[in-house]
Amino acid sequence: MSKRIILTTASIAAFVSVVAGALVSPAHATYPGDVGRLAFGMRDSANNAQIFTARPNGAGMHQLTTGSGFNACAAYSPDGKQIAFCSGRSGAFEIWAMKQNGQNLHQVTNLGGSALFPDYSPDGSKIVFSGTEGNAQSDQIYLVNSDGTGFKALTEDASNNDYPAYSPDGSKIAYISDRTGVAQVWVMNSDGSNPKQLSFSGATEGQLPDWSPDGTKIAYEQDASDGGRIWVMNSDGGNPVQLTNGPGDDFGAAWSPDGTQIAFVRNHGPGDRPVMVMNADGSDQHQLLPGNWTGFVPAWQPLGAGD
Repeated sequence: MSKRIILTTASIAAFVSVVAGALVSPAHATYPGDVGRLAFGMRDSANNAQIFTARPNGAGMHQLTTGSGFNACAAYSPDGKQIAFCSGRSGAFEIWAMKQNGQNLHQVTNLGGSALFPDYSPDGSKIVFSGTEGNAQSDQIYLVNSDGTGFKALTEDASNNDYPAYSPDGSKIAYISDRTGVAQVWVMNSDGSNPKQLSFSGATEGQLPDWSPDGTKIAYEQDASDGGRIWVMNSDGGNPVQLTNGPGDDFGAAWSPDGTQIAFVRNHGPGDRPVMVMNADGSDQHQLLPGNWTGFVPAWQPLGAGD
């Protein structure tokens, strides 16, 4: 079994009381373009999760957030100029956004429960995310304009629906749902209609479904008896292929904008959970940064927006 605590909205209450827990965050739809920076959460010297960025070779690391709140779930806008993320800085988990350099930090949602796992639509005008309203018992997928207006639910059922990610053309949203009794990869139209199950492994699947930049494949995590592994399948659910074999617990796949690489997180145990980078076929797996450090799921920046 996986030894991490999964950051779903259902686990937020536990997180609030045990802030040092090993929580993780989402990957997101990848939009085509040249490869820019990687944004990721990482625990700082005070053990607070902050948003950092670095080049894909690990150079030029910048810290974008500060303070005592938990900040993770980074997602770049399609033009690379904005980063949406989840944060508990207001006392509740909500979606926040900022410029790519950390300036103009502002709160986007006021869900009244918890809001997590943002992902921008391909035109940058909307943000899809998962969360719970008030005291609701199940996670649902919601949509909001990037300025915080126009809030609406895309799923409304008794199951948990998490980790939404837009397809690069904006017509579909991939997500994880346990509506059949075990969490699997699903897809629906971007308005929430026509939900369709894509994976049928019977194993728990999760963090996270991420579309390749050409929209033909989806990377995702599948739990195994010795830890999670990164898999890739065709966007219609066909031809699932396992890419990683550990050691450790692999999760949180994020495709590079040029489609040649996949970043993910590998959990070796307490305090040793680095962001990894590999080729899209699973070869050349290596740490983004050296040493032992606690990382959270990364997102890639499409270039053209500056460094």
